[in-house]
Amino acid sequence: MIEIHDIEDSEQLSLQFFESRIQAGFPSPAQGSYGDAIDLNRELISNPAATFCARAIGDSMIDAGINAGDLLIIDRSIEPTDGSIAVCFIDGDFTVKRISIRPDGIYLTPANKDFPEMFIGEDRDFTVWGVVSHIIKNLRREH
Repeated sequence: MIEIHDIEDSEQLSLQFFESRIQAGFPSPAQGSYGDAIDLNRELISNPAATFCARAIGDSMIDAGINAGDLLIIDRSIEPTDGSIAVCFIDGDFTVKRISIRPDGIYLTPANKDFPEMFIGEDRDFTVWGVVSHIIKNLRREH
């Protein structure tokens, strides 16, 4: 089960922002300095009234970079398209999968070879609940 939380307009999260870009390749001397604070809500959320967050469980989307415990930011105002990673409501349960639109219909595709695709036939109770716009990871999880 996914626990979903809404994002309120009044919440503000300001963090100190390091203006220089951080090298992910070979290190270079730090030349930047701290600048203004940034508000993560402004950076990550374009439509607060339609945006929710949920914590991922399971490992069906690991090859898309979504691991158990990751925080998903879900925007219900984004129109899902072929290839979108979305939170879907299917037959009474929420799931996060990649949407695959094909000539014969819609499929929900996991990002893990150990899980099968799901064909969404007309007999299924199905809706795309929202599109995942961001993933927030905790790199210091303790197991």
